[in-house]
Amino acid sequence: MSEQFDFDLFTIGAGSGGVAGSRRAASYGARVGIAEDSRVGGTCVIRGCVPKKLLVYGAHVAEEIEEAAGFGWTIKDATFSWPSLIAAKDREINRLNRIYLGMLESAGVELVEGRGRIIAPHTVQIDDRIVTARNILVATGSRAVLPPVPGIEYAITSNEALDLPALPKRIVIVGGGYIGVEFAGIFSGLGSEVTIITRGDGLLRGFDPDVREHLTGEYVQSGMKVFSGAEVGRIEKVGAGVRVHLQNSATVLEADEILYAVGRVPNTDGLGLAEVGVRLGARNAITVDEWSQTNVAGIYAVGDATNRNNLTPVAIAEARAFAETVFNDNPTQFDGSRAPTAVFSTPPVAMVGLTEPQAVEQRHVIDVYLSRFRPLKHALSGSQRCIAMKLVVDRASDVVLGAHMVGADAAEIIQGIAIAIEAGATKRQFDRTVGIHPSSAEEFVTMRERAVPVRVEDERANVAAPSMPGSSVVAA
Repeated sequence: MSEQFDFDLFTIGAGSGGVAGSRRAASYGARVGIAEDSRVGGTCVIRGCVPKKLLVYGAHVAEEIEEAAGFGWTIKDATFSWPSLIAAKDREINRLNRIYLGMLESAGVELVEGRGRIIAPHTVQIDDRIVTARNILVATGSRAVLPPVPGIEYAITSNEALDLPALPKRIVIVGGGYIGVEFAGIFSGLGSEVTIITRGDGLLRGFDPDVREHLTGEYVQSGMKVFSGAEVGRIEKVGAGVRVHLQNSATVLEADEILYAVGRVPNTDGLGLAEVGVRLGARNAITVDEWSQTNVAGIYAVGDATNRNNLTPVAIAEARAFAETVFNDNPTQFDGSRAPTAVFSTPPVAMVGLTEPQAVEQRHVIDVYLSRFRPLKHALSGSQRCIAMKLVVDRASDVVLGAHMVGADAAEIIQGIAIAIEAGATKRQFDRTVGIHPSSAEEFVTMRERAVPVRVEDERANVAAPSMPGSSVVAA
């Protein structure tokens, strides 16, 4: 490679995507540098999915203790210490941070501490240092947003929620997406009184309707309050807590904390992108093509900064595809349309492929298989929690288009199902698969009956019947 540049690749952002792309490029002989103005590891490792999952594990212990009596255990005087859990979480995050630093070092990637800014083609400034690179990869992720609500300065985001000095007795969570429902499960499991406020029609907008309905029911049954179609009008500070006034309503909520989880925006401000001609889209997301390349030669972007499919494994896959294409003469595109995802709520949610509404929108004629059941464990534990599973199947080809689950171990189970969906498995192949008994997972290969009789569209109007739980047919 040409020696006219300091680096063959310079990456801005040392999160999961940036580290993955940099290491892969370095493995092919590229001279690679990477800039990071915070801790190496990025949102997922340092202040996102990993620490949040550790708190989820902590919250689940309370459930196990509560159910232990059904299995003959007597656990007396069990106590919980929030500071101890946070300290243990911090130790693990510090360990992972050291691992990420070691991975960069062992790969020969030079770490430059500071905020990178593109100041000219092939040129990045990090504080007082200026470097040149044949290729620049932007992998700066996203950040939490706070809306312009009166009193918003009294609210916290997921960042602060991971490091609260004390467990709140009462917490209001604004937002019903991934982050909101995950923290709701954490705090409720640890004993907090939880209220969720969502502007839309319920939890987990964009997920399958049966999944949303089931999770909402589980949350309400566990004691959480859910206000749908509601917005916060203003927040006021009251002593050590807050008072939350709902908009266009007389409802007032008292809480120790109010957590906003209403979305994230690409972390692209101050990178000099617009100044060098990089096209930006909605919410200042970096516009890229199927190769993760921007409209400016030599500048690429992956992960949440592009606001495509904002999942950590997707960012990693995009970054590795970029490195294969640019540094290994192996043109590679990443297709994330069948990427599985999980929400570590309580109970967890996981899915892969299409929801029922998505399949209808894409004009598939579909059959739907839906099962709700109380798992064997709860026969003795006394818990009333149920599991929900759903398959969306293309009737003409018998290909399974989507699989959905709400319940214990959903992420672990759907990860395996994702392989089948990626391979194009049919419902007949699911049916031929021998189940592992007794397990919850076997339900995915034992669902034989359609949820409801298949509806037939009115071909004269060429209009599909409205979507509802069960089996759907749309006009071809």
